[in-house]
Amino acid sequence: MPEGLRPGQLAAAAGVNQQTLRYYERRGLLAEPARTLGGHRSYPAETVTLLRAIKTAQRLGFSLAEVAELLDVRAPGVRGGADRVLADRARVKLTEVERRIAELTAVAATLREALAAGCADLVECAETPECPLPSSGRAGAGGSWRGQPGT
Repeated sequence: MPEGLRPGQLAAAAGVNQQTLRYYERRGLLAEPARTLGGHRSYPAETVTLLRAIKTAQRLGFSLAEVAELLDVRAPGVRGGADRVLADRARVKLTEVERRIAELTAVAATLREALAAGCADLVECAETPECPLPSSGRAGAGGSWRGQPGT
C-alpha cells in the first residue's frame, strides 16, 4: 500500500488547489499518482517540492509549456545538461522581461505626459499638436512611447 500524501494534503502543503493537481497531471507536469488499496490517489512527499518549483517558474514568467520543457530535461536518459538548459531559458526569459519593462516604462512616461498636459478627452487631445498620446494617424505623434501595444 503506497504511503504518501492525499490530494488535499498535497494541495495544502504546496499552496495550490486540488484542481491544479489534476490539471498538471493532464498536462504531464505531474506523474499519475499511485493508488491506495481503497483507490485513493497517493502522492510521494517530493511532489510538494516539484509543485513549488512549478509555481515559482510560473511567477518568473515561464509558461506551463516552458516549465514542461524544463522538467523534461530532468528525465532519466536525457542528456545535455539540465543546468545549461535552465540557464539558457532563464537568459531568454530575462531578455523578454527586460523588453517588457522598457515598453511599460515608456507607457508610464507617456501617461505622465498626458496627465501633465491635462488631457481629459482622448479625441480632443489627439487633435492638438501638443498631445503626448500616440496616434497612428499623426506623423510624429507619440511622445516618448515608441511601442504601441494592441496596434
